[in-house]
Amino acid sequence: MKSIALMSSASLAVLALAAPALAQDDTSSADAEVITVTGFRTTLANARDIRRESDEVRDTIIAEDIAKFPDLNLAESLQRVSGVAINREAGEGRRVSLRGLGPDFTRVQLNGMEVLGNVDSPMDSRGQRTRDRAFDFNIFASELFNRVDVTKSFSADQNEGGLAGTVGLFTAKPFDSDGFRAAVSAQAGTNTATEDFSPRLAGLISQNWDDQFGMLFSVAYSRRDTQEQGYNTYRWRARDSRGSDLSLLPQADQDAVNSGNLIFPRGNRLSVWESEQERLGLTFAAQWRPAENVTLTFDALYGEFTGERDELHLAARNSSSTWLGGTNTHNGVTYGPATINEIRYNDANEVVYLDVSETNIATETRRQLAENDFTQFVLSGEWDVTERLTVSGLIGTEESNFSLPISDKFYLETYGGVISDYTGDRHYAYNTYDFDPADASEWWAHEIDLDDSEQTSSFDNAKFDLSYDLNEVFELEAGASWQKFENSGSERRISNLLRSEWQAGTISGDVSSVAQVFSGHDDQSWTIVDMDAAFSLFGVDREASMSANADIRNEYAVEEETVAAYAKVNWYTMLGDMPFRGNVGVRYFETETTAFGQVNGQDTTQTNSYDDVLPSINAVLEVTEDLQVRAAFSQNINRPSLGALRLNGSVSNVDNVGGVEIEVSASNPELQPYTSDNFDLGVEYFFGDVGMIGAGVFFKEIDGFVGTESISGIAYSQTGLSLDLLQAVMPTGQTASLDQVVSNYSRSVNLNSTEITGLELIAQSDFFFLPGLLQNAGFTANYTYVDAELDYADVVASNFPGTTTVFPLEGLSEDTFNFTLYYETDTYGARVSANYRSDYIARVGGGGSDEDIRGFNETTYVDASAFYQINDSIKWTLDLINLTDEREEQYSDSARRLYNTTTSGTTVYTGVNVQF
Repeated sequence: MKSIALMSSASLAVLALAAPALAQDDTSSADAEVITVTGFRTTLANARDIRRESDEVRDTIIAEDIAKFPDLNLAESLQRVSGVAINREAGEGRRVSLRGLGPDFTRVQLNGMEVLGNVDSPMDSRGQRTRDRAFDFNIFASELFNRVDVTKSFSADQNEGGLAGTVGLFTAKPFDSDGFRAAVSAQAGTNTATEDFSPRLAGLISQNWDDQFGMLFSVAYSRRDTQEQGYNTYRWRARDSRGSDLSLLPQADQDAVNSGNLIFPRGNRLSVWESEQERLGLTFAAQWRPAENVTLTFDALYGEFTGERDELHLAARNSSSTWLGGTNTHNGVTYGPATINEIRYNDANEVVYLDVSETNIATETRRQLAENDFTQFVLSGEWDVTERLTVSGLIGTEESNFSLPISDKFYLETYGGVISDYTGDRHYAYNTYDFDPADASEWWAHEIDLDDSEQTSSFDNAKFDLSYDLNEVFELEAGASWQKFENSGSERRISNLLRSEWQAGTISGDVSSVAQVFSGHDDQSWTIVDMDAAFSLFGVDREASMSANADIRNEYAVEEETVAAYAKVNWYTMLGDMPFRGNVGVRYFETETTAFGQVNGQDTTQTNSYDDVLPSINAVLEVTEDLQVRAAFSQNINRPSLGALRLNGSVSNVDNVGGVEIEVSASNPELQPYTSDNFDLGVEYFFGDVGMIGAGVFFKEIDGFVGTESISGIAYSQTGLSLDLLQAVMPTGQTASLDQVVSNYSRSVNLNSTEITGLELIAQSDFFFLPGLLQNAGFTANYTYVDAELDYADVVASNFPGTTTVFPLEGLSEDTFNFTLYYETDTYGARVSANYRSDYIARVGGGGSDEDIRGFNETTYVDASAFYQINDSIKWTLDLINLTDEREEQYSDSARRLYNTTTSGTTVYTGVNVQF
């Protein structure tokens, strides 16, 4: 809190310095130049007009709107759009879900070109090193952009894909303003969890020479420390005593434990995730009009995001990572068995209190370096050939690189007593130890794990479009495009380094010389190690070990090449005395995919292709000047996830008496895209300067969700895998044949279908009907309801027979709600915003017998901001993010047991914006 006090003092100092200028403004003559301040109210009006005039279902955020929201990046700006929900890491928005569909289904475009940013999470439970089609918004600061469009209905001129919708990001251009323009923003921030100093700087300079030639450069830089801390498990599992001593328990409790029906939490961890984040963004734009009817634009963008991360845990290390377990030997000394002194369990057989002695306890010190960079170059042009004919085009290239060059773990172990108490809070437990975990003499070294990975995504894109006014009613648009996408990656790993030597006692496990006390968790301090010093102490050369001994895994590459063409007719006519406008069109595309990978250690390549024709229609009827009805129908696709297209698999001979019984398990690069029929119907009423009320319903019928299919008795040739892989598992002396019968072939297939039904309600208005100064206040609000279920039987039925297999779609929050209350004059203003997202399932299956689903409970994030216009050029700002320090509660399985609960603190920024 000291940092907050310092920043508040600095802000007051800035106000004091500006007071003379402000006083001079107050006493200026009546005929002085009038300065028009473009405020939040104006941006609401402009965004409303864009929505009103669009033929598609569209929401827009424009520059002033982004700049004034207390947002760390664009994801947080987007969360205030109806139908949008985001996930967060360390309190900062990361990925966007739209209309109930997960981030994989939302296409993101940057300056007209599709963009993918590789996704990562510091937490394994949230999908570290995720490879999917989602875009990670944390790489860009919102200050780099002057407009964001969220288009929810499809039209033929849009690239196919993005079944949920398209988010379009646009950087500023020199022709946006006349002459010279410059702006600088400087903020200082901190967080209640870290109490660090976080600078946030942005600047823009632009010169436009008579709309003939212009250049613009902008930069945004920020550095901040983050911390998430809390309590988590490794999921829950039914266990028996696992050799524990139960003699101190009543017989009924002994019988309950020995039955194997009690469900124990695994891990029982006190956890902290810390990161030093640095973000840099650069944009450059040049525009040239060599002739009055020709405009050429060049855009370049570079983004860089680096995180030096530390992950620290105090956890259970006994059998299956529970407190249960028998004896173990270290350095010639036998420890255990674990003695259960007291146990409590509820009607669901969940163990919610456990007092145990002589159990295995561990600390984990993990360090990571995460590096993510993005580069894009786009050249576009527009030529008004005649008054009726316009041609335009675009060519661009981009690349996104994500790597974890360091991801290392160091484990310490000991034996002691602990009480884990889940009775007070279903989503947070408390541990009490019978020794001091901060005493280094209580611990010994156990193992080191080394890991690094990298992945790269790239896009090359070219397109050509023309529009021709056929007459006063109809306009024809047509175009063609080419796009190539590549994604590749690999991982290296060494696990359990030196573990056997430490267990045998041939290497000393004494860590007293490299130990440190970690006191960053609110509940407990414990012993960790200085990683560099510990590596040196035990003679571990990281780079040499990885080069010589690492297990290279998950090598893959996927390429997609698409050609497409479209034709679309726009119309504007009268239906009776009501204006009627819209567009109808059709898009054809053909995609060829190539997957490279290793199957049973051998390089393998598979190709696939698919094509389709996608019709679309968008129509708007202006019933009155202020009331309009819109409707839309389209067919669209969503390409399969990158993980599903990866080429991997195994061929095995499961006959254990020397015969041949072949089983094949594989991914499926031949997957077809998801397909959908989409319907929208809405009504919108506009009033006043910014007022609007809107209601809309939408419906999607989606086929092709990926599931797992098992087939028996097919020929090996039908698997598409190399004959060499089969030969490798054949008995000695037998020759592999493509006709060999496969007893079981399991692979990913397009298996399931679902329907999505939704409702969106939108309202915004000034309080123009109130007297006096209250007219300067206003609000914006929206609510979205979405309903959709999918039968995941192929994923969960084998591990959970007889239970439900129908769940809401992954990533679907049934209810989302946004509300902003603002008060603004030309001189000062303030705003408070609340964002609610109901609970949702993050993943179905994948947890083996531990869990059928995992997900997140509901959250409400509250942010606030304020400004004071010191003089014509200088404005003071204050941003408050996550005012309530909201808890993120991740749950495991349908019973919604504790998986991971964390808080990340409240972030405060204050500073000045200067306009030239």
